Amino acid sequence: MRIRPALPADAQELALLGERLWRGTYTGLIPSSNLERHLAATFGVAKQDAELADPANLTLVLEADGKLLGYALLRAHGPEPAHPGCPFSQPLEVARFYLDASLHGSGAAAQLMSAVLARAAAAGHDGVWLQVWEQNPRAIRFYAKMGFLDAGDASYRIGEQVDRDRLLVHTLMARRL
Repeated sequence: MRIRPALPADAQELALLGERLWRGTYTGLIPSSNLERHLAATFGVAKQDAELADPANLTLVLEADGKLLGYALLRAHGPEPAHPGCPFSQPLEVARFYLDASLHGSGAAAQLMSAVLARAAAAGHDGVWLQVWEQNPRAIRFYAKMGFLDAGDASYRIGEQVDRDRLLVHTLMARRL
């Protein structure tokens, strides 16, 4: 496995991977109409093209045998969480962090998150933040293992539905590579 920055040519595969992983995780947990609305707005090829072209974004992909099996979308201009538990002056948002279920428990997620944190520190960010659904205990345990701390409640809209998330933060010692 290797981790590399995504290329414009990866947009189609990122769209398919993101939709497949999201659908696999949330089908049956979210009403179908909300799920489909979210997938259409979040994972189309045009959306991936735009995110890859945005210089404030960085997508790191986890690849094995030429196939994408996971990725992290990082946003330097993401909405800063307005929360007292997140006092970063130069935050980096982990907007998406997805991994194929076949890799769960393999250490691949830790490798990808370690790459995210290293990139963030090297770029001068003082902290990383993300939101995770409060009903996803596996993900919450993983983020805690990687050094993220719970900074409170957040909300996340999926179609007409608004869910409660946890806002998680990770303080970095900024360094330049």
